[in-house]
Amino acid sequence: MSADEAQFDNILLAVAEKHRGGVPDFLHTLASFLRRKTDFYTGAKQDEWEKLLLDVFRKEAKLAVAAHEEKVKARQATQRLKDEKERVEREARQKEMDDNKICDISDEEAAAIIKEEEDKKRQQLLDGAGGDSARVSATNEEISKPIEKAEDESEKDEVGKLQPNSGNGCTLEKYMWTQTLQEVELKIPFNVPFALRARDIVVSIGKKTLKVGLKGQEPIIDGELCAEVKQEESLWVIQDSKTVLITLEKINRMNWWSRLVTSDPEISTRKINPESSKLSDLDGETRSMVEKMMYDQRQKEMGLPTSEDRKKQDILEKFKQQHPEMDFSKCKFN
Repeated sequence: MSADEAQFDNILLAVAEKHRGGVPDFLHTLASFLRRKTDFYTGAKQDEWEKLLLDVFRKEAKLAVAAHEEKVKARQATQRLKDEKERVEREARQKEMDDNKICDISDEEAAAIIKEEEDKKRQQLLDGAGGDSARVSATNEEISKPIEKAEDESEKDEVGKLQPNSGNGCTLEKYMWTQTLQEVELKIPFNVPFALRARDIVVSIGKKTLKVGLKGQEPIIDGELCAEVKQEESLWVIQDSKTVLITLEKINRMNWWSRLVTSDPEISTRKINPESSKLSDLDGETRSMVEKMMYDQRQKEMGLPTSEDRKKQDILEKFKQQHPEMDFSKCKFN
C-alpha cells in the first residue's frame, strides 16, 4: 500500500467511527455527499456512474481477496513447518527410547518427562538471570537525564523533570518507551542466555494497568498507566529473541504522556517536539488541528489562555466596544 493511498486513513477512520450502523451507514454518508455536493449522479449517465462505482469496488475487492489468500497461504505454510518439526522431534524421541530400550513407558509419558526436564532447565536459566535480566543497554538510547536549568521564567517548573528521548518518551535503566499522539511503544530488552519464548514472559495489559516480566521473577513493570488504553488494540511481541515490544493504543489521542506508569519519573511534555516531516505528511485540515492541540496544551501548562479562551476574550472586547454604557467588571469566563 502506497503512502498516498493511506494518507486519508486517519480522517476516514474518525468519520467511520461516528457511524453506529457500521459500513452501510458510512457508505450512505459518502453517497449522500456525492448527491449533495457534486454532480456525480447528474453529470453522467446512470450506466456510466454505476460502471465507475463497480469498477472501483471490484478492483479493491480483488486486492482484498488476494491479500487474504496470501495470509491464508502463509498460515498454512507456518502450520506445515510446525507439523514437520513436531514429527521430526517425535521420531527423534522415539529413536532415543528405542536405542536405550525404553519399553516400559508410553510415548506420551516419555514426551511429558522430556518436557518436564526442558522446563526445569529453562527455569534454572531464568532464575540465574535474576534482577539483571532487563537492561536498556541493548538499545542505542542514552538514559534520559533531568533538566538542570530553565531556558526562561516560563520553564522554571520543568527543572528536575526528565528530557524526552528522541521518540518523545523516556529511556530508563530497564526499559524505554516512545510515543505519538495515537500510541505508546515500549521496549524491554532482557539479558538472558537463551532465545525468549512467549511462555517465558508475563505480560498483562489492563485498561489502565501494565505488568511485564519474566516468569517466576519480580516484574520489571507493575503499575498504573499514565492514561487509559484500548486493551483490544494493544499488543506485544518478542523482537530479536531478546526484547519484548509492546504497543499501547491511547484512548485520549489529544494529550502527550508525561510518564509510562505513575511510579516512573516525569518527563517534560513541553520539550516534546514531533518531527516536522510527520506533520508535513498530514493534510492541511488535520495538520492545523494537531498544531492547535499542541499549542493549547503548552498554553495550559504555562497557565496561559488557549486558542478558545482567546476567541472568547476577543468576542467580549468587541461587545464592550459596541456597548460602552455596560459594566463588564464582574464578567468572567469559565
